[in-house]
Amino acid sequence: MQPYELTVAQAAGAVRTRSISPVELVDAALERIARVEPRLRAFATVTAEHARAAALRAETEVADGTHRGPLHGIPAGLKDLIDVAGVATTASSRVRTGHRAERDSTVAARLAAAGAAFVGKTHTHEFAYGLTTPQTANAWDPGRVAGGSSGGSAVAVAAGTAAFALGTDTGGSIRVPAALNGVVGLKPTYGLVPRHGVTSLAWSLDHVGPLTRTVEDAALVLTALAGHDPRDPASVAVPAVDYRPGPGTDLTGLRVGVPGNYYFDRVDPEVEAAVRRAIARLEELGARLVDVEIPMTRYVRAIQWGLMVPEASAYHERTLRTVPDLYGADVRVLLEAGELMTAGDYLRAQRARTLLRQAWQNMLEAVDLIAAPTVPLTAVKSGRTDVVWADGSVESVAEAYVRLSAPANLTGVPALTVPVGLDSAGLPIGMQLMGRPFGEAAVLRAGHAYERTGTTLGPPPEPAPDPGPGP
Repeated sequence: MQPYELTVAQAAGAVRTRSISPVELVDAALERIARVEPRLRAFATVTAEHARAAALRAETEVADGTHRGPLHGIPAGLKDLIDVAGVATTASSRVRTGHRAERDSTVAARLAAAGAAFVGKTHTHEFAYGLTTPQTANAWDPGRVAGGSSGGSAVAVAAGTAAFALGTDTGGSIRVPAALNGVVGLKPTYGLVPRHGVTSLAWSLDHVGPLTRTVEDAALVLTALAGHDPRDPASVAVPAVDYRPGPGTDLTGLRVGVPGNYYFDRVDPEVEAAVRRAIARLEELGARLVDVEIPMTRYVRAIQWGLMVPEASAYHERTLRTVPDLYGADVRVLLEAGELMTAGDYLRAQRARTLLRQAWQNMLEAVDLIAAPTVPLTAVKSGRTDVVWADGSVESVAEAYVRLSAPANLTGVPALTVPVGLDSAGLPIGMQLMGRPFGEAAVLRAGHAYERTGTTLGPPPEPAPDPGPGP
């Protein structure tokens, strides 16, 4: 196994026993970036000097007997919405040309304190306002979308150019690309991970969380990130928790809700079959399956867009007026549309969201978590805009990808996606596990138990070499 193929937990064990050095890990990641980045384009910026300095510092500390924990010396990518002092935060937009962050975001500071080595800033759909990340190619098939908006983070982890990465999730932007690239993605409970120093899309829906190769790795990263920060008004003070799940696979006593509506409506048959097999595997591990009815489904789309669109437009109000031509056409149209929405529209969406949260709280009294598809179809070919379902209905690709992930943002509940197989085209399929607020432990326990049954994916195919310029 090459150093860049190690999980966070494996690399941490090797660093701790000094069987591999942080410098070796970072060098391997940077060499991997040089090899595959021309095809995949996961990174907006590669911070090689920053990473090597952190690796040398970690190597010295480990040699002196100082070990900061499981992230010490581990190569990490950060979505290019997350501030790192002295490094550009471009949000993959021309609007941010020339920008340099003055100080670290809370999450970057916490990862740095844990000893992580930042290898680069990963691409996002411009200002996180999209579900495809058009700059970046899917790790399993470069002719297909990476998913978004944390597409660069998902591809970096899948391709081995970072052991883990951070993303943001406003309507599915961690879970969608994680599912489409065959990695693990965790959207924590709203308020658990502070967002200070992270460029906002929609303040009442934004979350920061990890993308990793395993559920255990997600738990390790979450443990370093979680904790109150008064600079984020939504941040919640909760006791410190080690989120790492135990080694066993026994899920006896865990009640898993299986939706009878919404989550399996208009879903590709191969996706449905793979997720139902995975749910059956949870039952084999001791979980009790419970039929549940997802409440208020007819309002999900309206609430999601009724909150996200005006909040995003409010954030971009000044630059939309002064430099509108610097935005991509797709994002500019959405921002301009948000300015047409009335205060009444926004307030009605907030009231409806309150009712939706209460309805989900009532539903989750009967179960510990909900299991469902993460996205209704695998990665589509780049440039494809619509999906035609078996019933003849037509849905945009963005609407299809956000449809099953948005409820967890509206309700704020934790949501984890784990890979559960490949479709007939060899593309990854994800299962989504959603729990009670601050119920990350149960969600991670179930995902880890499933993962330990050996049914997860191997690495994606090696990207073809860049042919270089033509004659």
